[in-house]
Amino acid sequence: MELKGKTTIVTGSGRGIGRALALEFSREGANVVCCARSEKEIRETVALIEKEGGHGIAIQTDVTQKEQVAKMINEVWGRFGQIDILFNNAGSFQAIGGVWEVDPELWWYDVTVNLRGAMLCCQAVLLHMMERNEGVIINMSGGGFAGPFPGGSGYACSKAALMRLTDSLAKELERVGSSVVVFGIGPGLVRTKMTEYQVETPEGRKWIPFVKERFDQRQDRPPEDCAKATVELIRIARPDLNGRIFDVETDFTKVAKRASEMKERDLFVIRFRSWDK
Repeated sequence: MELKGKTTIVTGSGRGIGRALALEFSREGANVVCCARSEKEIRETVALIEKEGGHGIAIQTDVTQKEQVAKMINEVWGRFGQIDILFNNAGSFQAIGGVWEVDPELWWYDVTVNLRGAMLCCQAVLLHMMERNEGVIINMSGGGFAGPFPGGSGYACSKAALMRLTDSLAKELERVGSSVVVFGIGPGLVRTKMTEYQVETPEGRKWIPFVKERFDQRQDRPPEDCAKATVELIRIARPDLNGRIFDVETDFTKVAKRASEMKERDLFVIRFRSWDK
């Protein structure tokens, strides 16, 4: 799918990776809907889009609230008459520490934003995508979805669950014969407000020391890397890749050429493997 003339929704697009995604989508010719709780930040993103000659709108939305998500989706549909791409980028990582010491409310808030928020947006947008029988949904993966993440269990649990939602939803869509596709993508380590919190707090320095170490060694990635990789993913998006999880370093030219092999070998997925297999 080419982005020119398409309508895209990017949650959490007031700063960081979300802002980079919104700008890159606009540069490719898409109408960009910027959503976040902070109206000021998403208006700043839209201003940057318009400064470059693009077209964007800002809709203040708390993705954990079903009514707000439904209102946002209906407004987008009424304005553009189509929704082609949803990128679930909004995220939270506030609970840092061992399970025995973290605030359970913060822990659950991370799960709520990262998982419930994405699910609500998927549910609302699918009503329109399935009616048109086309569309791409991309869910942001993150640290811990493929392995343990000591000190970040809430975030890791939410991202593992979100990737399971990704491939489960893909199979559900296949079962009913829908051409809508769903993917996960990981941005790598990006310097954002979220990751800087891990460096600046005692809990972060204790439990997630590798973030500061990699920052000091300049091993972090600019948010634009994820945005450019996402554009490449959207370009090759098709049903035989449905439900796969990629990252910023993925060679999407190779993926497109070897899609049948990926499906046959069940690659780019999260699966349980016992010792005798």
